[in-house]
Amino acid sequence: MLFSSIFFLFYFLPATLAVYYLVPRRFLGVRNAAALIASLIFYSWGEPNYVFLMIYSAAFNYFMARQIRSEQDRGGTGRRNLVFTVIVNLFILGFFKYFGFLMDTVSHITHVNIQYTALALPIGISFYTFQAMSYIIDVYWRRVEPQRRFLRFALYLSLFPQLIAGPIVRYRDVADQLEHRDFTLAGFGAGAERFIFGLGKKVLLANNFGALYQTVTGLGSSRVSVLTYWVGIIAYTLQIYYDFSGYSDMAIGLGKMLGFDFNENFNYPYVAKSVTEFWRRWHMSLSSWFREYVYIPLGGSRVSAPRHIMNLLIVWALTGLWHGASWNFVVWGLYYGVVLIIEKYVIGKGLARAPGAVQRFYTLFVVVLGWVIFSITDLGAAWRYLGILFGAGNFPLADMTTAYLLRTHVTLLLFGIVLAGPTPHRTFEAFSRNRRLPALILLFTVFILSVSYLVYGSYNPFLYFRF
Repeated sequence: MLFSSIFFLFYFLPATLAVYYLVPRRFLGVRNAAALIASLIFYSWGEPNYVFLMIYSAAFNYFMARQIRSEQDRGGTGRRNLVFTVIVNLFILGFFKYFGFLMDTVSHITHVNIQYTALALPIGISFYTFQAMSYIIDVYWRRVEPQRRFLRFALYLSLFPQLIAGPIVRYRDVADQLEHRDFTLAGFGAGAERFIFGLGKKVLLANNFGALYQTVTGLGSSRVSVLTYWVGIIAYTLQIYYDFSGYSDMAIGLGKMLGFDFNENFNYPYVAKSVTEFWRRWHMSLSSWFREYVYIPLGGSRVSAPRHIMNLLIVWALTGLWHGASWNFVVWGLYYGVVLIIEKYVIGKGLARAPGAVQRFYTLFVVVLGWVIFSITDLGAAWRYLGILFGAGNFPLADMTTAYLLRTHVTLLLFGIVLAGPTPHRTFEAFSRNRRLPALILLFTVFILSVSYLVYGSYNPFLYFRF
């Protein structure tokens, strides 16, 4: 079930909120139970069998966290139980997400045709598995106490606003909210506002940029030109930002509507002045997860230069692999690992002294090229796309198709570029404080336009479903 679907907007969400708020606020346990039931229904809507996998994951990590703390209280370390729990979590994630990838790779290397049954990927498994592991590790490190009530822990792991696309919520950030949280009309309104803007980003912007990218990649070889391919990858660059950040906005907004405060996941990444800064602004919950639970335990930067380089390559290979079971994601991750190493050891000081416009152009150039590798799972096709961007293949610089695409999409592209920066958002915030009624009219307009698009449009993908 997508947030950006008519069924969710007009049936599931109103019914969930109605049941949730009909329960008096003093009965928080009952509200938690209502939210848990709604979350399990949400998750099982398209794949009912996999809801049992989520319940198993919740039960297993709940009991193992208590076992680890019990062993520590008796004077032990809990290390063996920690290692066992992490291995089981990774095995489940690996089996469902990477089994086919592993079999295909072995078949390719050995030239043996290995037959296997492809498994449907449980939606959100990468997100809730990482949440479970962060909880287990934090319990082991004594950062948090094990949750005593299974219902609360199951709600943390399965809460539907952030279930399928994050942000990755660490238990310690919401532990208190599971036991007591504030419910105010202002908080609900702020959540609804955030949700509507996220819906608009997803439906009105991401979907249209996605359609443009699909048009470019679907062109026959006789209609390919260098600038057409640049238009295509710029469209994808904007699509993936508005798709994922829009979904994160909707998740954060829904959380506020239920009384939860989730951490931000994006901070205008396309205004970054270095690739290092870009990754401090893009998918911040994932970046912080790898930094805290992988990079720092490996030694971080407080090691020799060769070891630091190795740490970066390990983290970024894993980051790429987290995004999908395909070699292009591994290459994409290593691409960023190499770029960050170069920034750290070669060009960092020079880049910092360059004009801001040069810094931003360099960053966007690197990021856009990275999205080519990310978006095309066939590495051969990705290399061909990159080659055409730089004039390989004797394709023309531009043609009538380029002119047509620019003429019909120039307004959309300009809107997308401008709205990717912080100025429009800050302007709206200042405007809404002084002129609340016009701001509400704008929100209502965005909602109506988004619903109209969903009613009459058919293109409504969500890129991060496959992760």
